[in-house]
Amino acid sequence: MTNDSKLTVAFISSYIPRRCGIATFCSDLISSIHNGAGDVFEPLVVAMTAGTEHAYKDPVKFEVRKNVKNDYLSAADFLNFSHVDLICLQHEYGLFGGPGGRYLNLLLERTNAPVLTTLHTILENPPDDIYQATINIGTLSEKIIVMNERGIAMLRDIYGIDPSKVMLIPHGIPDLPFVDSSYYKHKFSVEGRKTILTFGLLNRNKGVENMLKALPSIVEADPRVLYIVLGATHPEVLRQDGEEYRFELQRIADELGLQDHVLFYNQYVSDEQLHHFLCAADIYVTPYQQRQQLTSGTLAFAVGTGKAVVSTPYWAAEELLSEGRGCLVPFEEPRQLADKIIRILQNENYFSDLRRRAYDYGRNIIWPTIGQKYWTLFTDRHQALTKKTTGETLPLRKIPEPSLVHIRRLTDTTGLLQHARFTLPDRRHGYCTDDNARIIVAMAKYMAQYNDPQALELLSIYLSFLMHAQETDGTFHNFMSYDRQWIEPEPDHDSLGRALWALGTLMGKPVFREMVPILKDYFDRSAVHIPSQSPRGKAYCILGMTEYLRQFSGASEIKRYLSGAADSLLDLYRQCADPSWRWFEEVLCYDNAVLPHGLFLAYRITGEQRYLTAARESCDFLMETTYTGKHFSFIGCRGWYRKGQSRARFDQQPLEAGSTVLMLRDAYEATGNNRYLTLQKEAFDWFLGKNDLHIPVYDFRTRGCYDGLESAGVNLNQGAESMISFLLALLSIVEHVSFDLKTLSAQNPAVHENQPRPIEEKG
Repeated sequence: MTNDSKLTVAFISSYIPRRCGIATFCSDLISSIHNGAGDVFEPLVVAMTAGTEHAYKDPVKFEVRKNVKNDYLSAADFLNFSHVDLICLQHEYGLFGGPGGRYLNLLLERTNAPVLTTLHTILENPPDDIYQATINIGTLSEKIIVMNERGIAMLRDIYGIDPSKVMLIPHGIPDLPFVDSSYYKHKFSVEGRKTILTFGLLNRNKGVENMLKALPSIVEADPRVLYIVLGATHPEVLRQDGEEYRFELQRIADELGLQDHVLFYNQYVSDEQLHHFLCAADIYVTPYQQRQQLTSGTLAFAVGTGKAVVSTPYWAAEELLSEGRGCLVPFEEPRQLADKIIRILQNENYFSDLRRRAYDYGRNIIWPTIGQKYWTLFTDRHQALTKKTTGETLPLRKIPEPSLVHIRRLTDTTGLLQHARFTLPDRRHGYCTDDNARIIVAMAKYMAQYNDPQALELLSIYLSFLMHAQETDGTFHNFMSYDRQWIEPEPDHDSLGRALWALGTLMGKPVFREMVPILKDYFDRSAVHIPSQSPRGKAYCILGMTEYLRQFSGASEIKRYLSGAADSLLDLYRQCADPSWRWFEEVLCYDNAVLPHGLFLAYRITGEQRYLTAARESCDFLMETTYTGKHFSFIGCRGWYRKGQSRARFDQQPLEAGSTVLMLRDAYEATGNNRYLTLQKEAFDWFLGKNDLHIPVYDFRTRGCYDGLESAGVNLNQGAESMISFLLALLSIVEHVSFDLKTLSAQNPAVHENQPRPIEEKG
């Protein structure tokens, strides 16, 4: 389970305050589970919207517009990045966009967590698009929940879905008392009346006109009768036809002289109001027009409150009202409808027997019971899937595809622009080699996972920039203005180290074999400058040389340069470190994690234990300093953290999170310690809101990353460095998401803690 052993369940559904039966069901379901499971249950709602803005509150975390295809992809990424354990889909035709609701497939196919789907409707004679959509849902779901027995047979016989995959959990109902309706009638000023109730969002399938036609005979038998039609017109009906149906019903009532016996409540009532109406009713009627309705929350509510129910025989009613729990009458037969209701009104024993049978059955489907059934399903499925997982932070079954949308936005034919005002490239600051080098690393990792021609086109632009930045002596320019002029004089920078990281990565993961000799020439020309680089520059050079040696494992000169750079970092560490400050410098400032990262990789190449010792000690010190035990709080750039002084809390930079994610992955590879994998996920979660302010730093709308976490919120600008940091962090997880630790141990039985794991060579 994520989030400190909580089970995080994402519900895809409409949700309150949207006026929709599915929205109410989902809200009631979440409440009932929470009441039983307590704090170990963490719900997260992806709310389906349809043209109306709603003021959603927790647990709604994401909104999907029905007919906007990209929203479904964004929602999938949001769920993947949020590390949900399970997805509970509430499915109803018409809730999702595209032919047959096809857009939903984009979300389900892209998500990593297992999907448990509740089908609120199953069609007997579906159109082709709905038929295929239902099959797709069955394929993409670990388990399908239906609300009555007929649904299991329909899924098997019509859609070919294995019954073992289907589970029956009835529609939940509130736990209301068995009461005398007289005690509630005063709330509506209907004392002394025999009340008949129909409740629900009004549409033509409700068949209210048939009840109105039956009413004159009923009134003749008992003049005290009052028929209450409770509920607003369905929003979709209102949007298309307005109040045409309601006006038609009122006209029928007037023509039949029923003004004193019919009451229309044109309003969407709260749960509490509905409960009062149900308790005040004597008889509940659902004169629906269509047989093909598999569920009915309103009918379940009426049964659960012990109402005498009369209904047409649609599928849900046939099952709910069997065994004497209610009365069924044929469709569009007002005469028989009247006869049943008159019998109930005139026969007290019959009336009481119907009520008792209904109420007794309802104890089996009250929300606490239904919530427990769902919770048991959630925990059982999660435990079963967890047993299949081989690594502590490897819960993904599929890989989320990182987005290049914002990277493309910041790229022109010259290279990657440094800065942005919100998402708009800010040309005033031009380009820098640092960013173009790091995005090459990201593109190389991306190309290794995804066959995307656009990524290859982008990679060519960035590599061309990098090659142009190198001078004949092997050093690198860093800053270029928008008019393509190198800026002189340049401040100190680490562009050579990052350039070698980029060139080495492309050598280790070549897109085309023909590029390797070109890349080697550029790398070799700069290698002579490795000993003169800054500590971070040397660490980046080690990252590049490690990749170089994947391709050319016998390159002696590169090995010497690598050992020299690692020795230099080790000397700094030994000179500065003490038991309370295990670090390379007197200050923790920017891009801290790359220093231990370089030593972890040096250990994996050389097997030198002294590199590993310093790498682990400095890594653990950095974790102690930046990880609170619940989330990462990286060193702020407004003052940094000097030895013996207080650390700066803000502004926290995405560079720190991205660099930490990369370092922790190689810390795990070097040691086999699963704690580093756990911390890697925690560091990545900083981007998603697991930080000091609980605000996402990644923007799921723009696919960009904010430039920092400030004391008052995020820096809304979305420049290159922040986006590259997020992309590298995500790709680090993507690269290894299917890594099987047990298989690795079986193949390499000598690999254990404190023994170097070999770097894979490229043939």
